[in-house]
Amino acid sequence: MSMLMAILVPVLDKARRRAQNLLGMINQREIVTALNCYTLDNEGSYPESIATIGAGDSWNWQEPTMLTGYQRRSPQLHRSISAYLGSYIDDAGKMFCCNAPVEYEYLQQAWDAGDDWDNPHTAPVSDPVIGTYCFYFNYIGFMAEPWGIFRGPQSSSDGPGKSGLLISDYFGYDHWRNPGAFGSCEKFINSTLTPGTYVSSAFRSYQTDGGRADLTMIKIKLSAAYTDAHVESYYPSETAPMEVSITPDGSEPYPSGAGPGIFYLPEDALH
Repeated sequence: MSMLMAILVPVLDKARRRAQNLLGMINQREIVTALNCYTLDNEGSYPESIATIGAGDSWNWQEPTMLTGYQRRSPQLHRSISAYLGSYIDDAGKMFCCNAPVEYEYLQQAWDAGDDWDNPHTAPVSDPVIGTYCFYFNYIGFMAEPWGIFRGPQSSSDGPGKSGLLISDYFGYDHWRNPGAFGSCEKFINSTLTPGTYVSSAFRSYQTDGGRADLTMIKIKLSAAYTDAHVESYYPSETAPMEVSITPDGSEPYPSGAGPGIFYLPEDALH
């Protein structure tokens, strides 16, 4: 019996992970469908990115994993994705990677509250919510040569020069919550848990010796969804690094060690 269990447990675990990956791809496709429905109701435009901090003429980008931002960038814009997509998506769980280690405690409540979200465990101020998917509609990020500045989709009729990438699993490096380590909502071999906070979700970390490792050695499977509603699987070795910009035009990244680190984009999204 023990020998049979030794054979069955890895097989069942692999099947479970495949099922979870498939569910994640279905969720991403449903988010894209909601976004494209939004464009039909809004003259072809995708929602503005809420992954910013600051207002008026004094603002910069924040990590693309945000579900609710710190504040409205202007009175005309929302600070939560649900204020844009709440009428198209009821279940907040669809906005969260199903392979993430722990779901954010107030995920549904924050989604339902939209721009009015305030974490009950904090002072009465508008709190952000940081999730486990990266959202790239109307997002701009810094990328070194040969890639140039990343520009996410602005409308359903974008032409050349804009990426079609709308959403991806989180896979990054050197986040301020796990310096010198890779992080993802997907499960690394020998990973550790980076716990969530009152504003952010837990994720898995993989510490390396001596800086960034060869990405071909990281054996996780990721997925990303595009404007045409197709969802692709990809591996860390098929990605390119993007950094969060401290300028609205994406021309300057955060100083090393001072920001949310590197976010890896599928190379197919950059061609």
